[in-house]
Amino acid sequence: MAAGQTAFEPADMPAAAQTERQKLRKHFGRFDILFFLLCTIVGVDTIGTIARNGAEAFTWLIVLAVVFFIPSALLTAELGAAFPEEGGPYIWTSRAFGRLAGAVNNFLYWITNPVWLGGTLAVAAVTAFTTFFNDGKDLSTPAFYAFALVFIWVGVLAAILSFDVGKWIPTIGAWSRFVLLGVFTITVVVYGIKHGLHGFGAGDFSPTYTGFVLLVPVLMFNYVGFELPNTAGDEMTDAQKDVPYAIFRSAALSVLLYALPILGILLVLPVKAITGLGGFLDAMRQVFTVYGGNVAADGTVTSSGAGTVLGDIAAVLFILTVLSSGVTWVMGSDRALAVSGYDGAAPRFLGVISSRFGTPVRVNILSGLVSTLVLVLAHQLTNGSAAKLFGAVLGLAISTTLISYLGIFPALAVLRRKAPDVPRPYKAPFPRTISVLLTVLILFASVQLIAPGAGDHWFGADYLPDGWTHAERWKYLLTEAVPLAVFVLLGVLFWALGKPTRTANALAKE
Repeated sequence: MAAGQTAFEPADMPAAAQTERQKLRKHFGRFDILFFLLCTIVGVDTIGTIARNGAEAFTWLIVLAVVFFIPSALLTAELGAAFPEEGGPYIWTSRAFGRLAGAVNNFLYWITNPVWLGGTLAVAAVTAFTTFFNDGKDLSTPAFYAFALVFIWVGVLAAILSFDVGKWIPTIGAWSRFVLLGVFTITVVVYGIKHGLHGFGAGDFSPTYTGFVLLVPVLMFNYVGFELPNTAGDEMTDAQKDVPYAIFRSAALSVLLYALPILGILLVLPVKAITGLGGFLDAMRQVFTVYGGNVAADGTVTSSGAGTVLGDIAAVLFILTVLSSGVTWVMGSDRALAVSGYDGAAPRFLGVISSRFGTPVRVNILSGLVSTLVLVLAHQLTNGSAAKLFGAVLGLAISTTLISYLGIFPALAVLRRKAPDVPRPYKAPFPRTISVLLTVLILFASVQLIAPGAGDHWFGADYLPDGWTHAERWKYLLTEAVPLAVFVLLGVLFWALGKPTRTANALAKE
């Protein structure tokens, strides 16, 4: 075995990998990983999208926790502890299926995050600001861009900072979630005691196929991300012990942090009044009137006194929460892309770790530029419609994210066979069954995202995304399918551009 190589690395690892990995710093501890995972998995931007499907959403939330969330936690705990190198999901996919598969898969894994940051998250932050600080009135176009661009580039700056500084964003984000979702849940109880709640019978929880099609993709999108801390595997102080610890604890907390606010929204708002973009924000405004304000017969909310103050604080926490979601995913996926750059599956120019910060600054800046481009293009293509922009970009972000797991989830079974002698501090039960189950669910969800209702009534009334009509079904299909095809081709191009790295000064086999 060549000098500097570990038992987890291939003999043909490029010399560039050794050069760049020496710049990484170990300061990612057990609780840092836990807070990082909470920001990764618990996102408040999609709570309204889930809740608008009624009490049935709560049923599918629990079902998916059992058949998808827990199995993916078991799978990632094994892979993260057995193969803890920097790059995480890229390493697992490329070691299982080769660098070409790893390159394509990793490009999809990376690109979704600047798309998400510049589209869905930026719009959610703007909406929170206008809802609580601008009387619900839309910002002017210049003001919209100013707010959204500051949001994007603050996130990029946090990703650029060395991990011992940048990791405080996920820590603050995790505590923002605890406070925001905890206070909201308590306030729902107070609101219910004072005003009564929208009741629903046991039958409303009955699962349906339509609900399954609508909810499974977005629930999976919320339930993935256990692997993200492993993108900084070489920066962990003890990955083999800390990864399983953080995964299993974050899994339990995440289900709770999703279930309580979704149930709270359903108790406070009529289902017809819940929107994907504003559902959670509308419920927040309404319940905080118990501290000051009132709700008119037509549903108009007027806040006053403590209700206004607490509502404004909640809005700030909401913005911090969506910002920390974007920052953690950008931190992780940018590292994965940088690793593929110095491993020969992407341009070498991107595979550079900053000696000053110990972070992939070039990829961070590229992510910021992509986010900015997405923001501008999406805003223009949707004529400034926040709801349509939110829905279209969310659909693309979910589809690119989920498709990338078609390389990650099968890797468990393949690496059990290809690398049986690698020490596994934790071993998942039934590895083949878990890999197949998760892969099939991802395939189904991906098809439904590109063509909602396929197999039943494609783009029928029950499956229409927010802001779209049946007559626009082909336009929607193109907005989802064309970017995906382009992203796959770019992944292949990245692999081709990585050839000089793969062939120059490869480490000799022992």
